[in-house]
Amino acid sequence: MAIKSVLISNPLNPDYATDGVDTILLQVPAEKRYAVTVIMVCNYATPNPADDTENATVFDMHFIRSGDALGDMNKVLGNMPMAAGETFTFDTEKIIIEAGDSIKINSDSPHVLSATVSFLEL
Repeated sequence: MAIKSVLISNPLNPDYATDGVDTILLQVPAEKRYAVTVIMVCNYATPNPADDTENATVFDMHFIRSGDALGDMNKVLGNMPMAAGETFTFDTEKIIIEAGDSIKINSDSPHVLSATVSFLEL
């Protein structure tokens, strides 16, 4: 089993793993197949008990088949709200992704999210 973690960020920041628009959580290399076992998205900002909207954000997640463009057709989560200090876990189904397929995430400001994916090579 392998894991990969990324910061979900502003695509204009070169310190983050983006394709210029969206954060690339995982991309399957040539001649490989992965079984995704869990994805966790965390809002790492410190909650403010006096204002639960402070550092709240939303995110979208896409499972994109090789050669396809990101869009509503491959969106699996849309406008998912994330309050400061919360973690969302996507683990109900195991997803098989093949060479060239990718998982991408984008978020609104503030950019205070991280994501971790656990996967097995098949």
